[in-house]
Amino acid sequence: MTTQLYTNARIFTSDTRRWAEAMIVQDDRLLYVGDAGTAARLRPDAAVTDLEGRLVVPGFVDGHAHVVGTGEALGQVSLWGAKSVQDIQQRIKARDTERPDAHRILATGWLHGAIPGGVPNAGMLDAVVPDKPVYAFAYDFHSVWVNSAALTELGITDATENPHGGTIKRNADGHATGYIDENAFYDLVLPFLDSQVSENEHSASIAAVQQAYRETGVTAACDMGFNETDLDAFKRADKDGTLTSRLIAYWRVNNTGSVEDNIAQVQRAAALAVEHETPFLRVVGIKVIIDGTIDGCTATLGMPYADGSNAEPIWSLDELAPVVAAADAAGLKVAMHAIGDESVRIAIGAVEHAVAANGPRERRHRIEHLELVDRADVDRLAALGITASMQPVHADPAISENWAAKLGDERVERGFPWPWIKEAGACLAFGTDSPTSPHAPLPNMYVATTRASALDASAGTNVPDFALPLADSIEHATRDSAWTCGAEHAIGRLAAGLYADFVVLDTDVFAGNAATLLAAKVVRTVVGGRTVYEKD
Repeated sequence: MTTQLYTNARIFTSDTRRWAEAMIVQDDRLLYVGDAGTAARLRPDAAVTDLEGRLVVPGFVDGHAHVVGTGEALGQVSLWGAKSVQDIQQRIKARDTERPDAHRILATGWLHGAIPGGVPNAGMLDAVVPDKPVYAFAYDFHSVWVNSAALTELGITDATENPHGGTIKRNADGHATGYIDENAFYDLVLPFLDSQVSENEHSASIAAVQQAYRETGVTAACDMGFNETDLDAFKRADKDGTLTSRLIAYWRVNNTGSVEDNIAQVQRAAALAVEHETPFLRVVGIKVIIDGTIDGCTATLGMPYADGSNAEPIWSLDELAPVVAAADAAGLKVAMHAIGDESVRIAIGAVEHAVAANGPRERRHRIEHLELVDRADVDRLAALGITASMQPVHADPAISENWAAKLGDERVERGFPWPWIKEAGACLAFGTDSPTSPHAPLPNMYVATTRASALDASAGTNVPDFALPLADSIEHATRDSAWTCGAEHAIGRLAAGLYADFVVLDTDVFAGNAATLLAAKVVRTVVGGRTVYEKD
C-alpha cells in the first residue's frame, strides 16, 4: 500500500468545501482532502510532495469529446485559422509536398466563412492535388469537402442516392460537387475511411490523444458516438494498461428509417454497457444526432435562417421517441445532439415520452450543444432533469461571424446562454467537442469566463453578459461532467474516497486576470494516484 501526502498547495476541489491545503493519496484513491496540519497528523509516515504553493484542480472531465477523432486530427493538416480558399489550398499542397508517397490527404478544421458562399467544391482541391484523394473535414465535423479522386475512391456517382438525413451536394446538372454533409458524411465517408485504417494506426491515435490529454490535464472524457472500430482500440489500450484518461463512452445510434433497426442499435449498446465497466473504460449510453449545425444551415430552427431556408431534422419526434424510451428502459443514458431550438424541443419531447412510458425515476439524459434555445425550453429540460452539455469554445468570437450571419437577427443575442441553464436549476456540463475545437481545457475556461476569443485576441466578445465565474466554469468541466455520466462517486471532485485524479498548474488562475488561463501550463497530471505527466 502506497501513501502520499501532497501539501503546501492551493487546492480547488469542485466539492462542497471548495478549497483545501493538502491531500492524502492511498494507492489510487484520495484518503483525505483538507487542511495541511490534519493531513500531516493523519499520515506522518506518508511520502511527502511539496507543491510549492501551486494551484491544484480536479482532473478535467471533457463532457463531450470524440477521442479517436482527436487523436487522428493531431496528425492531419490543420485548417484552423485559414481565412480563405487560397490559405486552405496552400496548407493542403504543402502536406502533399512533404509526404508525396501518402495514399490520401486528410485535413480538418476549415470554417464555412472561409469559403465563398460557404459551399466548397471538388475543383478547389483538384487545383492543388488532382492525383490522390483529399478529405477536408469541416471544423464542426458534420460535413466533408473532397476532391474528385476522393469521390471516385468512395464510389460516389451521379446515381448515388442520399441516405436518410444526409446530402451529397449536387450542381444544377446533378453532378456531385464534392461537399457531403450529415448522414451522407457519417454513412458513406467515415465507414470507408475507417476501413482504410490499420489496427496499429488506430492504436497510435489512442496513444496520441492520451499524450495530449496528459499534457493538458484531461483525466477523463465522455466519448460521444463511438463505433466498433473505436471500441476495439479502446479495449486493446485498456487491456494493455496504456490508458491514462478514463473513457466514458456513448454508442452512436443512426437513424436508419426503420424503428426495428434503430431499436436493435439500442440493444447493442445495452449489451456493451454490461460488458464494459472497468476503471478506465465504461459504456454508459447512446448518442443520437437530431440535427446539424448553424454554420452549415443544417440545424433545425423554429424560425428560418436569414436566407429563408430551414433544415429538416435527422430524427423527427416520432422516430426518436421510441429509441429514447427503449434506451431509458434499458438503463442507458441518452445524449442527443440538438443545436437548433426546434431540435432541442424534439429532444425534450423524446424524454417526456420516455418518462410517460417508463414511469418516474432519476434519469441522466442530456442534450448536446443547445447553441440556440428558448428560455421556456430551458425550464422544461430542467424540470425533466436533463443535462445541458455545452462547449464554451463553440462560442469563441473568432469562429462566430458566419454563425451570426446565418441567423441574421436578434437570435444571435441568445446564443450559448449558459446562465439560463444555471438559473433554471439544470445541470450544466462543459466539454470541448474535440476535434471540432481544441481539446485543451484552460482555453475553454477562458471563453467560458470572458466570452472573448482564445484563438484571436482581436475578435471582441460574444454576448459578454453570458460569461460565468471561473469557479463555476471549472466545476462544470469537472464535477458536473462526471455527474451527468454517472461517475460522480469516482471522479470530478477532490474528496475522500474518489480516484486521485488531479492537475497541478504553474499559475494560480484564480489570482490573476482571465488572460492567465491562456498562459497557464500543466506541470503535473496525476491519474489514480500515479503521476502520468510532469513538465520538465
